Amino acid sequence: MIRKLVSLPLCVLALLLLMGASAAPQQSDALLAEEESAALEETALETEAQVSLEEEAVTTGADSVSDEEIPWGLRPVEPVEETQPQETQTPAAVDSMILVDGEAVPASVGRFVENGVTYVALAPMAQVLDSTVTIGWDGVTATVYSDKLNLTAEVGQLYLVANGRYLYLPEGVRIVNTMVTVPLSAVVEAFGATMAWDSASGVIQITRGTGGILHGDDFYNQEDLFWLSRIITAESGNQPLEGQMAVGNVVMNRVAHPAYPDTVEGVLAQKNQFSTYRSGALANRTPTESSIIAAKLVLDGGEVAETDGALYFDSTTTSWASRNRQYAATLGGHTFYF
Repeated sequence: MIRKLVSLPLCVLALLLLMGASAAPQQSDALLAEEESAALEETALETEAQVSLEEEAVTTGADSVSDEEIPWGLRPVEPVEETQPQETQTPAAVDSMILVDGEAVPASVGRFVENGVTYVALAPMAQVLDSTVTIGWDGVTATVYSDKLNLTAEVGQLYLVANGRYLYLPEGVRIVNTMVTVPLSAVVEAFGATMAWDSASGVIQITRGTGGILHGDDFYNQEDLFWLSRIITAESGNQPLEGQMAVGNVVMNRVAHPAYPDTVEGVLAQKNQFSTYRSGALANRTPTESSIIAAKLVLDGGEVAETDGALYFDSTTTSWASRNRQYAATLGGHTFYF
C-alpha cells in the first residue's frame, strides 16, 4: 500500500516534465518572432527618421544630413550631372570694305559697286550709323527717324530728303534684293558723318558726326532759292526734273565762274541773258513745287552729269550758243553747251 502511494507522485512528476519539454520549442519560436518583429520595426523607424530628416532639410534649406546620421543602405545616390556641349556661336558676317569708326559693318548692309558708285541698303546702314533710329516702310517710301534726323526715301525718286534737304541720286531710290537701296555717300551725308576712300585698299572709312544733316531752313540761302526756283519755273517748268536741274546748274555754274556775277540774281539780271527776268516779271512768278525741289537739289550740289560745267542753254538750233559754243547734251526741250 505504501509502495503504491509513492509511485503515484512519481508518475505525476514525470507527466509534468513531459509537458514542459513539449512547450519549450513553442516558447522559443515565440521569442524569435518577437525579436524579428522588433528588428523590422527598428529598421522602419530608421527609414522614417531618415525621410523626415531629408524633408526637413528641403523645407528649411538646411544642409544635407551627414553620412554618420544616415544608415548606409539609406544614403541617396548622387545624380551624375551630364555635361552639355557648349554651342559654338558663328561670328556674324561683316563687310570689312566699309569701316565705321574703325569697325567693319555687318554684311547685311548689302554693299555693291555700280559705275564707280558704292550702294548700300538704307535701313541696315542707317542702324549702323545710329542704333537708336526708327525705320518705317509703307510699301513705297522708307523712313528713318531719330531725334536728330528725319529722312524719307521714295522708291523711284531721284533724291532722298533729309531734314528738309534734297540730296540728288542720279540712279534714284531703288529696290535691290528686297531692300531700299541708295548711294552710301547720300546716307553718310544725311547722318552728318564724313567719308574717305583709300584708293590703295579700296576700304571706305566713315567717321560718325552729328547724327543728322544741318536742316534745310538753316542751309539754303533763301534769296538764292527765291530766284533760282523762279528762273527754273520760267525756263523749264514743263520739263522733267533733271531738265529743270540742268537749267539751275547753268545759273550756278555762272555764279562760280569769274566772268559772271557771283550771285544768282546778278547772273539773271545780266543784259541779253535771261529775257524772263526783265521788267520784274520773274519776281512775281509763283514757282512750281518741282521747280523748288530742283532748285534745292542744285543748291545742295546736285549736278546732272550730261551738262556738268555747261554755261549756256537754248531751245532753238539757230542761237548764238549753237554756233559758237561746244555742244554738251539735250535734255527735254533744251540744248546745253559748254
